[in-house]
Amino acid sequence: MTAYAQRERRLLADLLLRLGPDEPTLCEGWTTRDLAAHLVVRERRPDAAVGAMLPPLRGYGERVRRRTAARPYAEIVHEMRTQPWWNPMSSPPLDRALNTLEFFVHHEDARRGRPGWEPRELEPGLEAALWRNLKLTGKLSLRRTGAAVTVEAPRYGSFAVGDSPATTLSGPPGELALFLTGRREHARVTVDGTGLDEVRLSI
Repeated sequence: MTAYAQRERRLLADLLLRLGPDEPTLCEGWTTRDLAAHLVVRERRPDAAVGAMLPPLRGYGERVRRRTAARPYAEIVHEMRTQPWWNPMSSPPLDRALNTLEFFVHHEDARRGRPGWEPRELEPGLEAALWRNLKLTGKLSLRRTGAAVTVEAPRYGSFAVGDSPATTLSGPPGELALFLTGRREHARVTVDGTGLDEVRLSI
């Protein structure tokens, strides 16, 4: 089984070094430096990473991320490239389950942060891995919004959320991943219906 999470991690690290620390990303208000620091904190500072899930700790997590971002850029990217052995997410099963989507999306955050980008042509194995992740995380994200939607990825499958969906969201798994993590303006998908017009999506 190809380690797509590891591949996306390496590609992102290479891209961040090429771009430098001050380029924009799709993460609002974050430069490439901020993005790299976020990924380091996510894996190496579990005390701060929980702030993404627990609002009372969000301020603490952001302070830790800012301190991390103030370090030398090459050092931050090096740490992002190298998984800490002690983190459970470094085990292959959890790496596949928790990092494939994470690093793909953030890779695209860096790629698509400036004008002139085009989608990558993804190999079917990566698309299939992203689709497996989306069938869980995409459903959870949509259910939180209360939207009734059918999500379709031609050749990979479909799933529905809500009662009697009148809206269909379709596209390749990679583009659906971007849409369903809140990058809708930079995702090349087709929306048939109006059920997502006012919905804010995030994972």
